[in-house]
Amino acid sequence: MTSINTNNAAMAALQTLRGINQGLQETQAHVSSGYRVGKASDNAAYWSIATTMRSDNKALSAVSDALGLGAAKVDTAYSAMDSAIDVVGDIKAKLVAATENGVDKAKVQEEISQLQQQLMSIAQSASFSGENWVAGADGTKNVVSSFVRDGSNAVSVVMTDYILDDSSTGNVLFGMSGGSVETSTGILGTSNGATGSVYAMDITNFTLGQIQSALTNVESALKAMTSAGAQLGSISKLSALQTQQQLAVQSLSIANSSSQTILTLFRG
Repeated sequence: MTSINTNNAAMAALQTLRGINQGLQETQAHVSSGYRVGKASDNAAYWSIATTMRSDNKALSAVSDALGLGAAKVDTAYSAMDSAIDVVGDIKAKLVAATENGVDKAKVQEEISQLQQQLMSIAQSASFSGENWVAGADGTKNVVSSFVRDGSNAVSVVMTDYILDDSSTGNVLFGMSGGSVETSTGILGTSNGATGSVYAMDITNFTLGQIQSALTNVESALKAMTSAGAQLGSISKLSALQTQQQLAVQSLSIANSSSQTILTLFRG
């Protein structure tokens, strides 16, 4: 039936056009945002899940950046410790050479002095982002190891601690005092009897017995430095493993949470 006042065909076409335009707007919104569920009105249950996941992804991204900085600190300290071990090994070789009869100990000491200066240079340059883990006073350093959302939905950031010990059997080459390297503390700076410290000893006038004592002190220093290097290596590996573990747990938690939420949609 045709009416002068109402054009049914035009109204039907207009209704169709409105539906098409609405669908087009929704599609454009999905394309521009990259999200199928971009706002609560799209699907309240899925939006809640998606929002939490996006928030956690941002946190995990920040943790990833922090892990990069932490790894750089640990790697810098480890490289410095490894280099120092090589230099102390060279000092050990010079001491062995000095035990032979007829060797000019003054000449050997000149070479040892150069190596001792290298040790100081290594310790001073092992700083990253204002932190030095091989030259420092007693205290605690830490790096971010993971981001955790537990079963009660509480979130936290987990840290890995590294406790500095500036004794002769500790894990730093030298201590620090007032922002400057303290040459009388640490593995290399602490005096060990009459022969002095690894850093300050002078074998020019040493007797054979004193050289033997110096060798014992150097061996003790190498043992402590090797232990410190192992600690740093363990922290680097542990942080990586903890991150992988937490990412796996986080993925499982999100998957379980999503399933439970979907199930509630079917409950009357």
